[in-house]
Amino acid sequence: MLAYLGIESRISANHEDITSADRLILHGVGHFQHGMEQLEQLGLIDVLKKEVLENKKPFLGICLGMQLLTQHSEEGNLAGLGFVDAQTKKFELQDATLKVPHMGWNTVEFKKDSPMNTGVSINPRYYFVHSYFVDCANQDDILCTTQYGQEFVSGFQHQNIFGLQFHPEKSHKFGMQLLANFCKI
Repeated sequence: MLAYLGIESRISANHEDITSADRLILHGVGHFQHGMEQLEQLGLIDVLKKEVLENKKPFLGICLGMQLLTQHSEEGNLAGLGFVDAQTKKFELQDATLKVPHMGWNTVEFKKDSPMNTGVSINPRYYFVHSYFVDCANQDDILCTTQYGQEFVSGFQHQNIFGLQFHPEKSHKFGMQLLANFCKI
């Protein structure tokens, strides 16, 4: 999607690439514990902490990448990166007609103004695939929410750190706008 938008990007686990980047995106699909194990094995945790927390580089976590930014997840027993005061919890839905994982298109309600949602139309739709959701301790960090049997945080912003539970890269014009906005921060 970034290439489609004409934005130069590189997929890399190389420390020099990370330190020289203007902004960082952590995209992920899969299991929380495995994701944290991979970051540890690649030696990326310390370089990410330095670039994001100390150097205040704009950082976007997508799907599992968002969840990895939290303190902990109910999916496994490893701590997360802890960049945001939040927990990742498993959906426990009361409505038997709703299936987990939450998969497909759903709307998002933005709760605050942010450089991320500049120019985004009312009631945008995004593509979701997830069984876990983020529960922010600080309500001021909540960027947007979505309804799926309950209201859940579908995006957060804490200073230079952004997380999106949905997949903007699969969400057509709505997702393109968010990614383009992030790349201007």
